[in-house]
Amino acid sequence: MDHFLYRDGQLWAEDVALAEIARAVGTPAYVYSAATLLRHFDLFDQALAGIDHLVCFAMKSLSNIAVLKLLGDAGAGMDVVSGGEYLRARAAGVPGARIVFSGVGKTRAEMHTALSGGIRQFNVESEPEMEALSEVAVALGVTAPITIRVNPDVDAQTHAKIATGKSENKFGIPISRARAVFAMAAALPGLRVVGIDVHIGSQLTTLAPFAAAYAKVAELTAQLRADGHAITRLDLGGGLGIPYTRSNEAPPLPAEYGAMIRQTLGHLGCEIEIEPGRLIAGNAGLLLSEVIYVKSGEGRDFLILDAAMNDLIRPAMYDAHHDIVPLVEPVAGVEQRPYDIVGPICETGDTFARARPMPPLAAGDLVAFRSAGAYGAVMASEYNSRLLVPEVLVSGDQFAVIRARPTYDEMISRDSIPAWL
Repeated sequence: MDHFLYRDGQLWAEDVALAEIARAVGTPAYVYSAATLLRHFDLFDQALAGIDHLVCFAMKSLSNIAVLKLLGDAGAGMDVVSGGEYLRARAAGVPGARIVFSGVGKTRAEMHTALSGGIRQFNVESEPEMEALSEVAVALGVTAPITIRVNPDVDAQTHAKIATGKSENKFGIPISRARAVFAMAAALPGLRVVGIDVHIGSQLTTLAPFAAAYAKVAELTAQLRADGHAITRLDLGGGLGIPYTRSNEAPPLPAEYGAMIRQTLGHLGCEIEIEPGRLIAGNAGLLLSEVIYVKSGEGRDFLILDAAMNDLIRPAMYDAHHDIVPLVEPVAGVEQRPYDIVGPICETGDTFARARPMPPLAAGDLVAFRSAGAYGAVMASEYNSRLLVPEVLVSGDQFAVIRARPTYDEMISRDSIPAWL
């Protein structure tokens, strides 16, 4: 469920007409619903009620500090994958005790930043990383809490570019070597092993891969405890998918996911951490765009928008589907026609949809890309020297620009010409 609904023939975000935002901010622009973000966080929090747990928002999906503060004030932790994300979380007021640091390539500088500012744990992914973290922690005179990420070799049955739990993926330590690596960690100074980490991929639409991975984690927990390790925390990652189309098929609900966690891991008495991103943010955001031209081609017609692949790269990178709807509600029964929906960038890859049935549209009409809150603004760029897309947060009948569109002068002034030119 989201809070983007037609009312009186216009598409609204909560109690604000999206056309009003487009007039005030211009297009393209991202718009987020605070009520939807909070509702989705609450669904995960409630799904684990009665279990010692922490829901950490996966910041890589949406990292605007206004959104982080909204979720942090509601009790969310943060899952960060870079020093920059760590500093964003802290700037949003999230305490270090609620921040977990993931990622395969943490630098010593990033480790230093997090250890100095406070951290819940590092999710360590390799022996060299473990050794580096030990050295940094000893130099600072502190102890770094860690989980060790294991790769369970489970097929997440998702897009190849966002699968992370198979043996050929770069993530984690092969589960077959886990006991030796945990023994190594226990012997290193400056480290304190607190648990196991696992994450098998993103946009999963069935619980079976999760259950298979978590069963392996349960078995490993028993083995590690027998080896003398105090395994008190299980970080289960994220990955639960969202419905990008309005079909009858929908991914499992957070409540079903929570029930599966209880069934597979509840007997272990561990604190549970989960790191959802897409399901919290995805359907909480839209990308607004304006039709520039309607163009007739050879055997097809094109809707040319002012949004482009630099603003929303998911269709070009992942062949991802986003529902695209007009801001003016179509008349019931209106005849639709197929359009290729494209942006203005000089690449054929700048295509959002092919032969997409749409109601009649004309230059100047506004449309919205649904389910664009996750991996939209965070992956945007200034390719073709296009201005970075702004972000807007709606709460009830209020809206605020939470990242402004830069000016061309601001964009160009970041470059510099050497004195010798």
